[in-house]
Amino acid sequence: MGDKKVHADQKYIDGLAQNNSFIVQAIYDKFVPKVINYIRQNSGDSDRAQDVVQEVLVTIFNQAKDKGFQLTCPFDAYFFLLCKRRWLNELKKSSNKKVTINEETVSTSEPVQEMVFETEIFDEKQTLFDEIFTQLGKACKELLAKTFQIKSMEEVAKALGVSYAYARKKKSLCIGQLTKMAQESPQFAKIKSLY
Repeated sequence: MGDKKVHADQKYIDGLAQNNSFIVQAIYDKFVPKVINYIRQNSGDSDRAQDVVQEVLVTIFNQAKDKGFQLTCPFDAYFFLLCKRRWLNELKKSSNKKVTINEETVSTSEPVQEMVFETEIFDEKQTLFDEIFTQLGKACKELLAKTFQIKSMEEVAKALGVSYAYARKKKSLCIGQLTKMAQESPQFAKIKSLY
């Protein structure tokens, strides 16, 4: 995606990453009503629709913060398709309900599909990381959490009251443990198969 032109709607991604209340309100005013309407027409209600919107916005926020996400398609189509797919996945999981889907014409151009796929992969990885991170021991969690907040290992060591050499060695061991746990997870195989 490196050679593709960044879309003018990148302002919505940047606004979310910066937690800009004006941009967030613009997203709610311009794009959310369409999502709520879609979910209400497809076996949902306004509360669940709001939940889906929140989950998708958090995913986009995390991706924008983590990777400097570059939007190459209209935000409207990208956001709507992400919400729609999340809702359809929820309906599949709770398939004990009768599901009626009212399809409407939605732009499913290749750039939109590609952007949605990239975001869904990011979300799967983030979910796996969060799940495995909670399984680490207290010392590893504390050390890695500090390294996420503080970039300098010298400062991390000082904050934890340990030597620099110990902090570096322990970080390496903790990351190794985290990686091993991730690779042994069935979820990892699923994510890897999507590439």
